[in-house]
Amino acid sequence: MTSPAPLTSAVRQAALRLATWFVTAAYRLYRLHPALWRFTARNYHPAMERFARLNAWMICQHAYLDVPAYRHHVEEGGFRFRWWDLTTYRPTSKHGYVDRYPEDQRCWNGLIETVGTVVDESSGSSGTPYNWMRSRRELATVHKNVAGYVTSLFGTRRLFAINAFSMGAWATGTNTGIAMSRIAMVKNTGPDIDKIVDTLRHFGPGYTYLVCAYPPFLKHLRDRLDAAGFDWDAYDLNGFVGGEALTEGLRDYLEDRFGRVYSGYGASDLTIGMAGESDLAVWVRRTLAAGGPLRDAVLGPDETRTPMVFQYNPLETYMETTPDGRLLVTLNSADIMSPKLRYDIGDEARIVTFDRLKAAIAELPEPARDRLAFGFERAHAIQRMRLPFLLLYGRKDSTVSYMGAHLYPLDVENGLYLDNPHAAAIESFRLALVDVGDHEQRPAIHLQLRADADLDDAARADLATRAAAGVLDHLASVSRDVAQSLEEDPTAADLRVHVHDHGTGPFAGGQTTIKNVYLVDPGDRDATTAHPTTARPTTAHPTAARPTAPGRA
Repeated sequence: MTSPAPLTSAVRQAALRLATWFVTAAYRLYRLHPALWRFTARNYHPAMERFARLNAWMICQHAYLDVPAYRHHVEEGGFRFRWWDLTTYRPTSKHGYVDRYPEDQRCWNGLIETVGTVVDESSGSSGTPYNWMRSRRELATVHKNVAGYVTSLFGTRRLFAINAFSMGAWATGTNTGIAMSRIAMVKNTGPDIDKIVDTLRHFGPGYTYLVCAYPPFLKHLRDRLDAAGFDWDAYDLNGFVGGEALTEGLRDYLEDRFGRVYSGYGASDLTIGMAGESDLAVWVRRTLAAGGPLRDAVLGPDETRTPMVFQYNPLETYMETTPDGRLLVTLNSADIMSPKLRYDIGDEARIVTFDRLKAAIAELPEPARDRLAFGFERAHAIQRMRLPFLLLYGRKDSTVSYMGAHLYPLDVENGLYLDNPHAAAIESFRLALVDVGDHEQRPAIHLQLRADADLDDAARADLATRAAAGVLDHLASVSRDVAQSLEEDPTAADLRVHVHDHGTGPFAGGQTTIKNVYLVDPGDRDATTAHPTTARPTTAHPTAARPTAPGRA
């Protein structure tokens, strides 16, 4: 006879499984049409946040029961069951979870669904490919969510999406094209400016065009169309970007020609379209960037960085932050074949609810309160989404993102010493994105010379040139994504190297931590003014024939 305790446990587990699948089925209903998605976003209530956290707990507990790898991962951390406590489930990550367990063991019941499943590929800092499986039901969920969000921004009237994301191994390009096809006519051009220009001329005005691309590419498209005498007034041309941060300066430059430009947030190891900008999110970011009482209230008086600001739907993507600011993501659906559970993507972020941000404005003194309240309501009235805000600072793993790619310190270090006779003069390096004028940014490597280094100007220039060549060659050799993406857009190979005397530029003040610091702090002095020795690939550069750039993990 079965004892009461095991029987109670079995009933509880069966009820949990049933409840999880019931919630997933209910979610499918509001994705049936983009209008239902928009209705949910506009009528989001704080109670839904609590329900979303409960659902995340249910997904994690369900996975503990039925996903072999996650059960082992959680028990390894000393798991004790507690009702409704999400924090009892151990976070996952690429290196702490994905690398440790085979594909099938990370799926429900240890089984991989084959029919309808699509495998996307990305490569990390070591060049080892990562395969991300997405089932037919999961892909349908992703595409419906993107469709709902995009129609809330651009409407549905004669929408023509030009998909200029890379159509190589990365997931973004393919999934963006499929998602857009649910609500628009789509042409998948990839980052080919000539094809886009020909498409606009062939189909002409009369459509609401949406160009989906990385931010620098959209800038190149604007410049090309200007040079060709494009009739901007006759066309309704808009932009939707992703893969890296969009600066407000570049947004202003683009919106001198484009109608509207918004940015989205996603990741190949999770999903595309986890969060996205709205007019309200853009207003919040610009208000924070301008300084003043709202910035101090939301970010704190000592925060020098201004984050990207997105809105997201916790019912689909439950987000939380750790005490040190790391973002954890749980995809709230049992349709995810390989569940993503409290996944540490490596980004630093804050989460602010819609009502909390509105209350922060109401608590400000006059006259700032009325002015900001008016701006908030005016921006909110456009899309009317009441979703919470994700304030995203970016990577915490010492990488720099550019053109949808990540530049890793490990790759830089390997490349710096590749066939470089001046390597012994290098003491350390740091990475940054630098403004190069004309609203463009480029990845930069700042090299600090040893205190006893004795290099004249010619040797410094040679060091910079060889360092750039070595890093680009190494990146090309270890990452398939690099070669694919840079064949399509050679400008992304513009990697800049700046050489500094010991203790100058971003290295002023010396090392203050035991571990090496690889990112240039926003408060550091601009390295390009500390020493003029700078190198970047030219037509004479041996890598120029096959341009390369940092690879996205």
